[in-house]
Amino acid sequence: MNRLRYAPAALALAAALAAGPALATNGYFPHGYGIRAKGMGGASVAMTEDAMGGANNPASMVWAGPRLDLGVDLFSPRRDAQRSGAGVASLNGSVDSDSKLFYVPELGYNHLLGSDLALGVTVYGNGGMNTDYPQGPFQCPNSPTTVAPGNMLCGSGGLGVDLMQLVVAPTVSYKLNPNHSVGVSLLLGYQQFEAHGLQAFENIPNFSSAPGSVTNRGYSRSHGFGVRLGYLGRPIDSLTIGAAYAPKMNMSAFDEYKGLFAGGGDFDIPAHYAIGLAFTPTPALTVAFDYQRIEYSGVPSVGRASLPQGQLGAPNGPGFGWKDIDVFKLGVQWRASPAWTLRAGVNHGDNPIESADVTFNILAPGVMTTHYTAGFSWAMDPANELTAAFMYAPRQSVSGTSLFNQLMGPGAGGSETIRMRQYSIGLAWSRRF
Repeated sequence: MNRLRYAPAALALAAALAAGPALATNGYFPHGYGIRAKGMGGASVAMTEDAMGGANNPASMVWAGPRLDLGVDLFSPRRDAQRSGAGVASLNGSVDSDSKLFYVPELGYNHLLGSDLALGVTVYGNGGMNTDYPQGPFQCPNSPTTVAPGNMLCGSGGLGVDLMQLVVAPTVSYKLNPNHSVGVSLLLGYQQFEAHGLQAFENIPNFSSAPGSVTNRGYSRSHGFGVRLGYLGRPIDSLTIGAAYAPKMNMSAFDEYKGLFAGGGDFDIPAHYAIGLAFTPTPALTVAFDYQRIEYSGVPSVGRASLPQGQLGAPNGPGFGWKDIDVFKLGVQWRASPAWTLRAGVNHGDNPIESADVTFNILAPGVMTTHYTAGFSWAMDPANELTAAFMYAPRQSVSGTSLFNQLMGPGAGGSETIRMRQYSIGLAWSRRF
């Protein structure tokens, strides 16, 4: 059977699945790429067991063999926000985000040309931010003496954002010799964004550089490209080392929201890199460890401080205030039998959000730090395998002084708290050729 015939159908299915939003956990990046990696806390840079190398380490593909991996992760974030102690008492209250279940698709396909060269493609959700708060109990000042219903940020109706990032990564991987390989992936990026309920920021005089392009403009779409470079080596039989680097992906601007994001709607995908080790003391046991760094500060709309320093949308305008983060991923894999493989892991990263930026991050409460994971694979026969993974991230929160204290006067907005906890469960089917 010609295994190349699987590729068009698989890519078409991945494109259909990609219509759904993608959510994330290390800031707005996922805790791992691929259901196998997600069962091991995301550790993947030195692993070679699937065709997700375009997202993890392109150099791994030549070791993975000819195969197809197709999966989906059901992701459930539980977000809420609260304001208390406000001098304007009607601004106090709490609200939960209504959107609580999303799917994150993935696809990997790999084809060997001889024993030293692999061509493949990985399709994955890079990350995203999504909130959907109802209007809630809030009453916002519309004159010195009167208040009117408004959402938590004093806009009309519900409040929230929806950001989705999808990457298609054609990949080439080459063995330099029996123990070392290199790889490169072309990253073709697509993202879409929508915001609603931010009328207050649009209506404040001179607060935005483009007042008609802040909120309720429907979905805006953006495209761009980048590259991921990878290396993988096996200095001894029981140890594999890997490294991967992706510079910042330049994306076209969200024109419909040029009055919201710094730089006229600019929203690039930040640079990130990772190194990893996989130690196999026995054929049945593998322990993997990754270190990853995500440089959110290199994207002004994400990394610039949210305190007013220029108009929204201007080159020097505010962002979400996210700092660069370090992420540590530890996973264990045990081949319990020829048919069953068990996995467990933990993922711990920095919280990119500081208390000074809490108001803007009501929209994007990416506060998670620790994720616990487990998973398994079941080889149904020599060619077909099912893999599952589960993740739980305990509730985390950040509190800080409300931005309304600057916009309405000291003490008017009190303090705010954003909170989130997460669950996910994923399932993938793999076929070896």
